[in-house]
Amino acid sequence: MTRKDATTTYFEHLSGVVTRLKNLGITDEDVMCAAWLHDTIEDTKTTFDEIEQRFGDKVAVLVLSLSKDRSLSKAKQEEQYVKQLKEASFNAKLIKLCDISANLKDIKNSTLSKTKKVKTVRKIVRYLNAIKPRLVNNKDQIPGITSLINGINEVVVSHGQRPIKV
Repeated sequence: MTRKDATTTYFEHLSGVVTRLKNLGITDEDVMCAAWLHDTIEDTKTTFDEIEQRFGDKVAVLVLSLSKDRSLSKAKQEEQYVKQLKEASFNAKLIKLCDISANLKDIKNSTLSKTKKVKTVRKIVRYLNAIKPRLVNNKDQIPGITSLINGINEVVVSHGQRPIKV
């Protein structure tokens, strides 16, 4: 199965997110499990309850905190999602940071139009700004956060957007 870009497989994307977490030194099994499942509620018919039954409460809550509410209009969905990311746990923010990094790599390699890429990068920058304060405040605990954000900034700037301050 490929993602919306019709190029990247779900496995490649999820593997990229998990690899980035490992590179940050994250070893918590629940966090890693949630990273593998972070798109499940949003992109499949799988429910929170099904994830909770199979993987436990901590994993299910992490996955839910990284999922958009598809019952809302697009505009409300984005507004709610940014608010949700701001309020998310530190572990959810770490997963989202790695997801953003993987998504930008996928965009870089995609065949999307330049306009669509820029629009997507703008949305990703909003998400990063929502999670950034808590991550930056804890960058001494997890030094790889800075290099991940710096890598994200390279792609962001190449699409005409302002870099995110670390």
